[in-house]
Amino acid sequence: MRAVQYATHGGPEVLCPVTLPDPEPGRGEVLIAVRAAGVNRLDVLQRRGPGLLPGFSLPHVPGMDVAGVVVALGPGVTTRATGDRVVVDPALHCGDCAACRFDDSAFCTAIQVVGGTRQGGYAELVAVPESHTHVIPGHVGMEEAAGIPTVYAMAWQALVIRGDLTKGETLLVHGAGSGISIAAVQIAKSFGALSIVTSASAAKLRRMAKLGADVTVDRTEADVAATVREATGGRGADIVLDHVGPALFQCSLDSLRLRGRLVFCGNTTGVTASFDLGDAYRRGLTMLGSESYGHASFAQMLAWYWSAAREPVIDSVFPLEAAADAHRRLESGASTGKILLSPGAPMTGRIRAGSGC
Repeated sequence: MRAVQYATHGGPEVLCPVTLPDPEPGRGEVLIAVRAAGVNRLDVLQRRGPGLLPGFSLPHVPGMDVAGVVVALGPGVTTRATGDRVVVDPALHCGDCAACRFDDSAFCTAIQVVGGTRQGGYAELVAVPESHTHVIPGHVGMEEAAGIPTVYAMAWQALVIRGDLTKGETLLVHGAGSGISIAAVQIAKSFGALSIVTSASAAKLRRMAKLGADVTVDRTEADVAATVREATGGRGADIVLDHVGPALFQCSLDSLRLRGRLVFCGNTTGVTASFDLGDAYRRGLTMLGSESYGHASFAQMLAWYWSAAREPVIDSVFPLEAAADAHRRLESGASTGKILLSPGAPMTGRIRAGSGC
């Protein structure tokens, strides 16, 4: 099969088109012909090195978000059939550890991740447990489905499971072009919450307004906290979703109402945040780390997504062999929505030869 892998850490040029043996589905697994695979921030971070997930090894085929067609069944498969259109929950919990036995698979001690610690979707074929596949309804296309897993599951975990977002509340989220921000706005809208989005890009803010953001703030021209208070009658946001990290952490806290909630789940701008401790406790603020989603919450999120028409936001689709250019697009910060790879997409001349191949 055709695939893209890297055998050493580095820039996008280390992503190499290769030919690998077709995977064989094991007991309880299905073999999926990949129709679309999402490009995620974790793909970039692990490619740069070092590998972040326990169990990561080189060479590695990335790709956490996978949608495709079941083409073969391993022994013991009972819930899937060849021809099924499926999307993959990439977090493969073991089902046997203490966390899994207590129905808390987000903290599984033996977790494997498709595209993180085992072969992912940057390939024509991938084998996964049938228990971690979900049938795609007929009204949802493959590319749309491939854009769902990571960003919607993270946003759902942060806002619904951890943040307890409710009708009538106000949500602030940073990063207008991010997939998780787009998912957060769509979740907020469906829950009857008001959403405020910040960005340094006026073009991305205009796009977010069309997607349903109630208020947009260009943080290069306006004071975010002051604008949030103006939009909420002087009160401040009930909840802030911060997946950016240190760069905007104090801004997030400043934008909250008394006893407001900061839910954080990212560190793209660093791993250490500084903030005014006294101000935080005097105002009764709550800070909630949002862990990875669990098996049950992923299914819950999908049921919500399937229940009504959502507008898929796809930035671009690259052929499989142009994975390096897809990574460059993500790293440029110019994208809005999901970047996808498609093994069946036509070549467009966008491939740049890399010294790592």
